[in-house]
Amino acid sequence: MNKKVVVLDTNVLLHDPEAPSSFGSDRIVLPIQVIEEIDRFKRDPSEKGRNSRRIARLLDSLRERGNLADGVPLTPNSDGTLEVAFCRAETLAQLPPELRGGGGDNNILAVALEQMRAKGLSEAPEVVLITKDTNLRIKADAVGLAAQDYANDKVAISDLYPGARGVKVSADLIDELHQNGRLSLKALPTETVASLQPNEGVTLIDRDSSDHTFLARQHGDSGELEPLVWLKRARLGRLKPRNREQNFALDLLLDPSVELVTLVGKAGTGKTLLAIAAGLHQVADEHRYARLLVTRPPISLGKEIGFLPGTLDEKLAPWMQPIVDNLDFLTGDAMSNEQKDDRRRHGGGPKSSWSDLREMGLLEVEAINYIRGRSIPHQFMVVDEAQNLTPHEVKTIVTRVGEGTKIVFTGDPYQIDNPYVDAESNGLTWLAERLKGQALVGHMTLTRGERSALAELAANML
Repeated sequence: MNKKVVVLDTNVLLHDPEAPSSFGSDRIVLPIQVIEEIDRFKRDPSEKGRNSRRIARLLDSLRERGNLADGVPLTPNSDGTLEVAFCRAETLAQLPPELRGGGGDNNILAVALEQMRAKGLSEAPEVVLITKDTNLRIKADAVGLAAQDYANDKVAISDLYPGARGVKVSADLIDELHQNGRLSLKALPTETVASLQPNEGVTLIDRDSSDHTFLARQHGDSGELEPLVWLKRARLGRLKPRNREQNFALDLLLDPSVELVTLVGKAGTGKTLLAIAAGLHQVADEHRYARLLVTRPPISLGKEIGFLPGTLDEKLAPWMQPIVDNLDFLTGDAMSNEQKDDRRRHGGGPKSSWSDLREMGLLEVEAINYIRGRSIPHQFMVVDEAQNLTPHEVKTIVTRVGEGTKIVFTGDPYQIDNPYVDAESNGLTWLAERLKGQALVGHMTLTRGERSALAELAANML
């Protein structure tokens, strides 16, 4: 029986350098064009450059097991092999006239077609081209070649863990939880107990009266439901949760035993505001953490406006303005334009709670580009717009977390500005799904917009 032949495109390896090990006993073929393209990225300081150097080191280590042109085992005990193949002129000539001009994608396509039409085999092997390039997949389909996206790290949005559920129970169980402050999961329906995740929110609904409800959460993997005690203890000023999901989210954000929280939701659901409010309260009021650290990827909506002048803080200012807006709302420091102009005329400058908190050492803004190599202890860290991060970038950030630090990722998978990820392959949803079921981790999917009636209408209908 012939092995399946998997031809990998450059973008797959730049996205995940460990991709060759994801195909079991299949035969991995790398066109020589892929090696050439990887070499062009090796000096790139970004993640693509780091990944190109990793895959180059991997290929160099595989040479010790034999000639790459003949194929070598990926591991000493593996049936899977990897080989480097050339684009032959006669195969390129068999492409449609529009594709014969050579070039990266066409050469890769020719190698895949040569594998499919391999001579000397009693049965042609099944060949599939794996690429994240939509246009190359279309070309492959046009010439009769099977092509797929690299789906090893994809998480279907429809299958994403919501973080909360409703359960119908008797009024007696609701009363027991209210009076005793805890309720064993054994009292709940068997199907609920079997699938309930650590730190998952539960709305207990009286089966005889749907208006009679009680909000609770399994704390870690304790096997018990408890009321939202952390939310009740906090004093968040003018911020009040407006729906059940926000109640659950705030309880997760305020619970120090939950060290990582992911908040997913459309625009206007309050993800960033809740995270900033909970962090500011625990830093400034409870002194649980040394400072609030805020970061977000510097990826713009639409065309770039070019290089920005000034210091690092001045360059970061446009990217961090949404954080400033949230802080102004929380502290009631939204001055009118006239007030700001008056302050400037008297030499005071546009000072705000943002600059005050930074001068006091309670707030830090960090460019996500420079987070590699850091160790971040005893801080409340918020990574905003995390849907624009790749899974590898998210892993890099989480592994920077030191002792006593809590980290929160927020984002909307449907508002992605990074061309290299999509709603199913971004780091935010990948992280939420990969760490589901861990006692240190909590997740909440927010669905109801609270910014304004117009914002909610736009988010739902446009």
